Amino acid sequence: QVQLVESGGGLVQTGGSLMLSCAASGRTISRYTMGWFRQAPGAEREFVAGTARNYGTTYYVDSAKGRFTISRDNAKNTVYLQMNSLNSEDTAIYYCAARLGAGISYAKGEYSYWGQGTQVTVSS
Repeated sequence: QVQLVESGGGLVQTGGSLMLSCAASGRTISRYTMGWFRQAPGAEREFVAGTARNYGTTYYVDSAKGRFTISRDNAKNTVYLQMNSLNSEDTAIYYCAARLGAGISYAKGEYSYWGQGTQVTVSS
């Protein structure tokens, strides 16, 4: 099985940028479809972006389109989430997740492996 560790969260002002990293160990991420989720206080965990294991197809939730970019470096066994033009609604704990299925899913139940999360706080 794969182990996931997120990093790169922090405090940023509105309009700023952050790049989150998800370092995997135990298995190569080339076998997995990878996703980023987030959970704000009092809210459900929601899908943000995903990258499929085949061909690197990506998918974004509407609020992330044009601002966030997910990418993977299979050689480094790492997935990234570049986040630009951040606003207060992006404040949440961000989680990296992996699933063996080939297609991107926005259902958190479809992902078997999760990291511990990294906090992103956007101040106005």
